Amino acid sequence: MSDTVRKKPFVLGLTGSIGMGKSATAAMFSARGVPVHDADAAVHALYGPGGAAAGAIGAAFPGTLAPDGGVDRAHLRDAVLGRPDALARLEGLVHPLVRAVGHAFLERHAGSPLVLLDIPLLYETGGEARCDAVLVVTAPPEVQRARVLARPGMTEAAFAAILAKQMPDAEKRARADYVIDTSQGFAAAEAEVARIVAQLTDEAGHRGDRPRSQPNSNPFVVDVRSEEN
Repeated sequence: MSDTVRKKPFVLGLTGSIGMGKSATAAMFSARGVPVHDADAAVHALYGPGGAAAGAIGAAFPGTLAPDGGVDRAHLRDAVLGRPDALARLEGLVHPLVRAVGHAFLERHAGSPLVLLDIPLLYETGGEARCDAVLVVTAPPEVQRARVLARPGMTEAAFAAILAKQMPDAEKRARADYVIDTSQGFAAAEAEVARIVAQLTDEAGHRGDRPRSQPNSNPFVVDVRSEEN
């Protein structure tokens, strides 16, 4: 038997409410060479033309495919809105595919010291149980609101609806291992990312396999109805 202890990447979960700067923060990790799994992008690809989920969704929910063969998200939301049975059927189709994409990402980067799982609803779906630590991005409510309402097509009502399905920011911060306040500016956020990467890559280099709690939990579950986060 080899005396070499097989290493696994340190898995850092990244989450935050809408308008908190999660995508910009994920890009900072990527710029430092950290592999990033973007859960929303994975779902977008699955729903797109030729995506693995598109055909199954079109068959299960007639009228939800766009002319290009991808899923029309607005029609899909209408098809499941207020229908728990339909939503459960949709999740049954999509979640196994999302899991497969996420696990394939971890397999591809098994030799990396650190990987980042960018998941908007990480705490809401129990995904933190498969992460070694969680980073939450935050900003004051007035900054968050200004950022979100500046998005094309965003309304107060839509903003309120998105917030209603997300864990309150204060609770996320209380549960997090790391917190970055993105209202402090780009340079400050980059400095915090650099510090976290340095710390966690060093920690990953000095550990072997470490069992994570609740192995049946799924860090790759996302809201399959909408990419808003």
